[in-house]
Amino acid sequence: MSGKTPLWRAAENEHEVVASILLERDEVNPNAADQDGQTPLSWAACKGYEGVVSTLLERDDVDPVRADENGRTPLSWAAENGHEGVVRILLERDGVDPNTADQEGRTPLSWTAENGYEGVVKILLERDGVNPDIADEYGQTPLSWAACKGHEGVMRMLLERDDVDPSTVDQEGRTTLSWAAGAGHEGVVKMLLERDGVNPDIADESGQTPFSWAASNGHEGVVGILLERDDVDPVRSDEGGRTPLSWAASKGHAAIVRMLLERDEVDPNTASRDGLTPLAWAAWKGHEGVVRILLERNDVNPAIEDVCGAGPLSWAALQGHAKIVKILLKRKGVSPNTADKEGRTPLFWAARHGHERIVRILLERNDINPDIADINGLTPLLVAMGFGRGRIVKLLLDHARFTSMIDMFPW
Repeated sequence: MSGKTPLWRAAENEHEVVASILLERDEVNPNAADQDGQTPLSWAACKGYEGVVSTLLERDDVDPVRADENGRTPLSWAAENGHEGVVRILLERDGVDPNTADQEGRTPLSWTAENGYEGVVKILLERDGVNPDIADEYGQTPLSWAACKGHEGVMRMLLERDDVDPSTVDQEGRTTLSWAAGAGHEGVVKMLLERDGVNPDIADESGQTPFSWAASNGHEGVVGILLERDDVDPVRSDEGGRTPLSWAASKGHAAIVRMLLERDEVDPNTASRDGLTPLAWAAWKGHEGVVRILLERNDVNPAIEDVCGAGPLSWAALQGHAKIVKILLKRKGVSPNTADKEGRTPLFWAARHGHERIVRILLERNDINPDIADINGLTPLLVAMGFGRGRIVKLLLDHARFTSMIDMFPW
């Protein structure tokens, strides 16, 4: 059962006259809630039905602060959806507290700030006793929600208050600036950087700074703004050892990669904790443009191996990025026979995953050894047979230096 009474239905459909008739009946309970705990008043407030809200509140026994199963009050719903008239009506009622938080710790101001409703924000901020800086259970304040969504008008209103802290850190260690930078809101970023006491280089629990987030998410404008600051470190690594360049390369943000490579302090070979360089990340993810940009640098080493012993060529071959395989094979120092710690070569990985085009590219090399076995004794030919890669098996048989190991095939 939905729990929706006739009065609830009237409120749901904005039938003000019907609601008024029903409210004249003594047996009608105006606070009867549906299965989610929402009362007729809560629903009308959520939808912005001012007439229905006023009609319901004419009953002395209507509870204007009753919360639903999520702890949301009528005011919370009205504020979230930007219904200024309903918010004003509710705030006139005794007992309605604008600071009441729901089960997630979010206040009406938090909800409306996230959605950018400046009119409701203004109404709430004019209320005596309102606390504009209450953090929810995730540690996010109305200001951080507004910053995350890029609502500059709401940001200005909140920052005019002496009791709003723009440097608050949430449960993930992220600041208001971090959220704005990560979402690419340039105006909000500039606004926050103008505030005294805002540290633009605070890292969160994962070790990422606002700059790292902006680079990772491809926000060139924010990256440019932050690079102008002397107090922003463009090479700071996070907990995984990844730099902003690493993130930008792995996401394919070519313009940001170029911006970072122009900085003298940026080392293009800095590897993450798993040993992956920016080039390896770009090769793995298939970002051909970024691979080309990185290889324009004379100081980029295209053969650096990660902790598993795999280099950029192995990652490109494994993922099937044929164009990147071709690019890397033209580089001095890149061998098609380099094996990882388990003895697996780029040819092995291409054969294993059925990347016929890459197998052909590798077999065109005069220096290719197609019979290198891994630590389990498996050659590219054997692994291709094991996975039923018929066309690749034929290619490898035509190039194999010996075939006696076919008799040792373990499958």
